[in-house]
Amino acid sequence: MSVNQLEAPVKSIIYPDSDGKPMAENTKQFRWIVTLVGGLETLFANDPNVFVAGDLLWYPVEGDNKTRIAPDALVVFGRPKGDRGSYKQWEEGGLAPQVVFEVLSPGNTRKEMADKLAFYDCYGVEEYYLYDPDDGRLQGWLRQGGQLVEIAWMRGWTSPRLRVHFELDGVELCLTGPDGRRFATYLEVAQRAEQEAQRAAQQAQRAEQEAQRAAAAESELARLRALLKQQGIDFAG
Repeated sequence: MSVNQLEAPVKSIIYPDSDGKPMAENTKQFRWIVTLVGGLETLFANDPNVFVAGDLLWYPVEGDNKTRIAPDALVVFGRPKGDRGSYKQWEEGGLAPQVVFEVLSPGNTRKEMADKLAFYDCYGVEEYYLYDPDDGRLQGWLRQGGQLVEIAWMRGWTSPRLRVHFELDGVELCLTGPDGRRFATYLEVAQRAEQEAQRAAQQAQRAEQEAQRAAAAESELARLRALLKQQGIDFAG
């Protein structure tokens, strides 16, 4: 081969933003994913260096677009907020998500969940939480000695990273932030927003009514002053 022969161009690697799978398999799973992501986003809303996402593909290895996973919810401490098509770890200062959540659906197999646990264990996740909304099964793993170790008892557990408290009310998962506020469903958030909007509208209406009464009183005072002036009485009060 001639030394002057041009080398074949190196093909760029494409990292798809979607794995072609739906975010959720049913409405219950979707509701819980939205509740988790929304609650986590609210919890860290004022910290610009905590990134929260749901169903976002995470690529841990540069040059490998096959090794990937899309946790139902993930949290990365030390990375800025902002939109991303996927989470490419080598573009994020090498930081792996420290906390991930998975919400089970009837379609998840035992092997699939074992593979996910192995993935999170291999690529540095510090806390992994798994919840089944159908039967209330709640499991968690914490990194100890370089590997994820199952937490013996999840009821009453508080996440070291998130400072979120875990409880079960029957089969319902109850997550409470360090401020004592429970994670709300998107319906509850919408209802709260509607109530706040109604209160704001009522306050605006009351303020407008007060302004109208004050204007009417000022107008009446001006009229009375004019009448008194006609009678030769100077009223400056």
